[in-house]
Amino acid sequence: MTDERTGTPAFRPDQLAGFRIGVTSDRRSADLIDAFERRGATVLHAPTVQMQHAHDDAPVIADTERIIEARPDVLLATTSYGMRRWFEVADSAGLGEDLQRVLGDSTILVRGPKARGAVRAAGLDDSGMSDEETTASLVSKLIAEYPAGITVAVQLHGQIDEVQLQRLRDAGDTVMPVAPYSWSVAEDDDERVTRLVDAIAGRQLDCVTFTSAPAVDGLFCAALARGRYAEVVDAFATEVVAATVGPVTSAPLIAAGITPLQPDRYRMGALIRLTCEHLEAQTTRRVTTRHGDIELRGSLAIVDGMPVRLTPASLSLFRALVAAKGAVVSRRELTVALAGENDEHAMEVSLSRLRQSLGTPGLVATVVKRGYRLDV
Repeated sequence: MTDERTGTPAFRPDQLAGFRIGVTSDRRSADLIDAFERRGATVLHAPTVQMQHAHDDAPVIADTERIIEARPDVLLATTSYGMRRWFEVADSAGLGEDLQRVLGDSTILVRGPKARGAVRAAGLDDSGMSDEETTASLVSKLIAEYPAGITVAVQLHGQIDEVQLQRLRDAGDTVMPVAPYSWSVAEDDDERVTRLVDAIAGRQLDCVTFTSAPAVDGLFCAALARGRYAEVVDAFATEVVAATVGPVTSAPLIAAGITPLQPDRYRMGALIRLTCEHLEAQTTRRVTTRHGDIELRGSLAIVDGMPVRLTPASLSLFRALVAAKGAVVSRRELTVALAGENDEHAMEVSLSRLRQSLGTPGLVATVVKRGYRLDV
């Protein structure tokens, strides 16, 4: 059985039960949220960057007029949305037919299959696709396969990639960019993004998904503005999984020292599948005790088959105890495990609440003058 929206296999409705996932995308976020929630996950949605139409289409119209007049030899089409938006602006300005005619006489190279689909929807056809579905590999293809000194129109994807445009100029080409849309980062007072930053820094999410590099940059900017950048990076480097749709999106995470989860196929469906499989197989913690098998799935503890939803404080303590697999965890270590807490008394109160939540007397054993352990 297959998921009709994403093309991924339909997973069990409890596959992600207990896991908490952050979704940072703006466009198509509903597909991700629906896919995760239908599998039992709790989703926190906070767009860290948003796609914007220009307040004034005049620059896009002016660039379109220049491109029509120049009759470029090659068009580099980078995104589906960008191509559609470009033709919408051109049509509204009475330039749609001229643009289609000029591009019909040009060689069109596309970054990926979505851009190809938009090109064909406009009644045009392409002559090839980049090897890695990135702008860099698209530019490399043009430089390797086409003569120098040609005129190249480039449909930009939300932000100016000066490095790639300069590569074309250095190859002797005349470059004519057009930017049908742009990205904007979240405002400093955006409460949704504040909750996301705090949840990542506090290890209250198991995974955060990214579908564009600007979304990563937007999160980092938000974390810096809120004074929590170091905590966010450390959380991603230790307990919170960063999952991306492909290498372009992964690049700013890798630059920050974070190793993201990334599917082999750069598609939304592949991202959903890999995230589900990774959380279930790699982040679920299991230990056998005298009181039955324990499974910790995100914020859900399953004790001898009985599910128990844990509060953030209880989860922090139980995670440390489960990780120790029956070894003694000192009071000091448990106190440190409570993010922002420095009080052993507060830790003991939280531990008492954890025991009450678990409802299994003796599961969390006290080791006199040493600390606590699971009764394995």
